[in-house]
Amino acid sequence: MNLEIFFTNLPNSMGLLKIDKNNLTPAKVKTTPQNVAEANMALFRATMNLPTAAKHCGMTQKEMKLTFWEFLKYNEPDYEIES
Repeated sequence: MNLEIFFTNLPNSMGLLKIDKNNLTPAKVKTTPQNVAEANMALFRATMNLPTAAKHCGMTQKEMKLTFWEFLKYNEPDYEIES
């Protein structure tokens, strides 16, 4: 295959090493009480892991961990452990 013909037929916006940096970073998520409540319940039910929950809220993992500890402190378990 003749590479010279291949590269000359590429569209102008598409280059070999041109990367659009706007597409690499995810959009910023605004931290709202609803997002935090959803993430806390998802962490409690183990349907979401900590990094995913933090991204869902627009927080760092450390902030999400502290928020979840506060959630656990003020919300009692709603299940019973059989012994």
